[in-house]
Amino acid sequence: MNAHERLLHDYESGIGVPGSSIAPPFVPRSHLAATLPVWALAAGSVAALNTAANRIRVAHGLHPVAYRLDPDRITAAFSSERLLRVDGHPPTMFAELSGFFPTFDGWVRTHANYTHHHLRLLAALGLPADVPIDLAVAQMAMSRASDIEERAAETGALAVRVRTEQEWAESPQGQAAAAGPLVAIDSRDDRGESGLPIGATPLQPLRGVRVLDLTRVIAGPVATRTLALLGAEVLRVDPPELPEIPWQFADTCQGKHSTLLDVRGELAVLDDLLASADVLITGYRPGALEQAGLRAAARPGLVHGRVSAWGESGPWGNRRGFDSIVQAALGISIIEGAAAVPGALPAQALDHASGYLLAAGVIDALVARASDGIGRDVRVALARTGSWLLDAPDRMPSHPPAAAPNPAATVMHGNVVTAAPALPEYPDYAWPAPAYGAGAVAWPVRTR
Repeated sequence: MNAHERLLHDYESGIGVPGSSIAPPFVPRSHLAATLPVWALAAGSVAALNTAANRIRVAHGLHPVAYRLDPDRITAAFSSERLLRVDGHPPTMFAELSGFFPTFDGWVRTHANYTHHHLRLLAALGLPADVPIDLAVAQMAMSRASDIEERAAETGALAVRVRTEQEWAESPQGQAAAAGPLVAIDSRDDRGESGLPIGATPLQPLRGVRVLDLTRVIAGPVATRTLALLGAEVLRVDPPELPEIPWQFADTCQGKHSTLLDVRGELAVLDDLLASADVLITGYRPGALEQAGLRAAARPGLVHGRVSAWGESGPWGNRRGFDSIVQAALGISIIEGAAAVPGALPAQALDHASGYLLAAGVIDALVARASDGIGRDVRVALARTGSWLLDAPDRMPSHPPAAAPNPAATVMHGNVVTAAPALPEYPDYAWPAPAYGAGAVAWPVRTR
């Protein structure tokens, strides 16, 4: 069993469904090339999605769809920010205070693309909001990496000490993050109606499914974009007080509707949306929405998909994190670089793979709910996905440079070029990303 097949096996055995038989895939040498088997992670997560989609097709009485794993399509989807063009220009992916920075005793990895995270990082460093970047860098160079990490956690900033693989594995947070199945599906006590929405087709097996999307950045939006690709009606809800990065929204919100809503101040409106939803996808830290008054179980039979950085237990269960931050903490940055000069995976593979795995888990939870009506929670964590990658066989320390994603694996709408779907059976998403927050705070009337 190669690593790609192992991931599919780990996913299916973890959620308790019969294993799927798949043909051995073509294993490209340079697509997503790295020391760690990133291609296997990418291909395996897309295979998990495909097999889950076929299970819901069968539940609808439809024939399974033969699928193939296209290296160019998968690489493009996982490296989508490298292909994105707006008016012919690529995005600026990382802000000045996002990246690796040397410290007194090692390295830290920071993430400050959002303004509020930038300000929190400066606060963690004990600096004013208007300080020049070079002074912030100098402050990190004079500080211990662990001190920066702890102060960042206290202020809600994003910074971690760059660890070795062994250091992470031996830590309490590392052991907690590696525990449990790759995708966890847990039944709740609430029960709604059984069955599946009508109108499914072979290429739109999720037609009639309503998905309320409360996620941002990459992993959650990739999951909901994938559900939309398979026919679900996805309504993304963003808080009006938090700005979104425009290129990131254009890159991950195809096929969805977009609206703005103050979740804390207008909880009754959100409850109304939730009352007729089949699926809720959230990317908030554990307990944040519950503190605001939202309870998934208030909609009996709801499938609640949840993505987190570190998992929902252990000493880091309540901390913030992004793909780049998780890579650094888990030891991946040293594996892909060196202790003296940390590196990174050729794509934000933990984010993307977790997104496809979450979409697969939600689909399988819908299949299970069709027979019993029971509500279920579906959980993925970037650190758990990263732990799988670290444990996978077939490391390749002497690998070729990672091939650039193929520009042919893109689609163009107006002035925006984005990666085509990872599934080659779909030439494009149903529509490009809409104007951010421009839609009504209501489920749209189906027009297709």
